[in-house]
Amino acid sequence: MAGRRRLVAAAVSTSLAAASLVAGGCAAFGAIGAISAQIDREKQIEVLAEYDGLRNRTTAVVVQSAPAMSYEYPTVVANITANISRRLAENVEGIQLLDPRLVLQWQYQTPHWAALPYGRIAEELGVERVVLIDIYEYRLHPPGNTWVWDGVAAATVGVIEAGLFDTDEFADSFSVTVRFPDMEGVSRESASASQIETGLLVKFYQGTAWLFFDHIEDKYPDD
Repeated sequence: MAGRRRLVAAAVSTSLAAASLVAGGCAAFGAIGAISAQIDREKQIEVLAEYDGLRNRTTAVVVQSAPAMSYEYPTVVANITANISRRLAENVEGIQLLDPRLVLQWQYQTPHWAALPYGRIAEELGVERVVLIDIYEYRLHPPGNTWVWDGVAAATVGVIEAGLFDTDEFADSFSVTVRFPDMEGVSRESASASQIETGLLVKFYQGTAWLFFDHIEDKYPDD
C-alpha cells in the first residue's frame, strides 16, 4: 500500500512538472508573439510613386481653393504651393520646378485661369506637367464647434500633361485627405490654432508629395 502511494505521488509530481513546462512554454510563446507584433507595428516599408511622370520634366504646382476658404485662411494656398514644390524639387529625379512665386503671380494676374482647359494652363505656364491641387475641404474645427480641434485637409490632386489629345482631362488624379490631431476630443485649451494648422499642413504636404516619388512609410501609420 505504501508503495502504491509513492507511485501515485510520483505520477502527480511528474504531471505537475509537465504542466509547469507547458505553461512556461505558452508564456514564452506569448512573450515572443507580443515582441514580434511590436516589431511588426514598428516596421517601415518602401512605397512606390503613384505617378512617376514628373521625372526630368518641367513642372508647376498650382493650388486652387474656394474663395471662402482663401478668405478665412489667406496664407494656405501660398504655403501649399511653396512646400509641395520644394518637396518635389528635393525628391523627384531631374524635375525642374517653376518658381512658386511665378505661379502665384500668374494666378493673380489671370483671375479666370480655373476656367481654362487643362492643356492651356500648362501652355501658359510653359511647362510639360502641372500638379493641380484642388482643395475642397480645409478646417481646424468640426462644423459649428470651435471648442474642439478636429483639423481636416482634403483635395483632389490631378496631373496635367502638356500635349495630350484631350486637353481638358487629367492624365491621372488622386484624392488626399488628412486629419490632425489623430485623436478625438482635443479641446481648444490643449493647443493653439497655429499648432493645429502646422500639424495639419505638414501631414498634407507629405501625403500629397508622396504621390510622386518612391519613399519609406510606417507600415501602420495610425498606430
